[in-house]
Amino acid sequence: MTDSPLTPLIGSWEFEASSDGRFLGRGSTTFEWMEGGAFVLQRAQDEPDPATSTDWSDHSPMPVTSILGFDDSNGERTMLYSDARGVYRIYRMTLTDEAWTVWRDAPGFNQRFIGRIEDGGATIRGAWEMSEDGSEWTVDFDLVYRRQDR
Repeated sequence: MTDSPLTPLIGSWEFEASSDGRFLGRGSTTFEWMEGGAFVLQRAQDEPDPATSTDWSDHSPMPVTSILGFDDSNGERTMLYSDARGVYRIYRMTLTDEAWTVWRDAPGFNQRFIGRIEDGGATIRGAWEMSEDGSEWTVDFDLVYRRQDR
């Protein structure tokens, strides 16, 4: 399904999370077609490192499973998200050659990820942010994805 707007994500990636320059953790994620290309399945897991154990391990949402899809009539993209903490959310998203943006508008707890696509699609560098009111945003943590299958 190479003509899908979700094609740029397909493959294996490693990720690293940090906050205020402090390493939080790393892991791997895959994006693969499901249902003949109608959806993309994302599975992510962390890679615990006892030598660098941080608060991330205590609060890690891993493993994470998401299903990404799009409306073929208007191009709207969505992500159904679930994690090991029992969190289930619906996000909206956009994906272009330059950026991957994921967001959720929820009273008292708005979230967004804005990732710049770099290195010809081999790196996505961004941050998850949160906002109580939807106008004042603070960075929750930085996240960098690096493609592993090129």
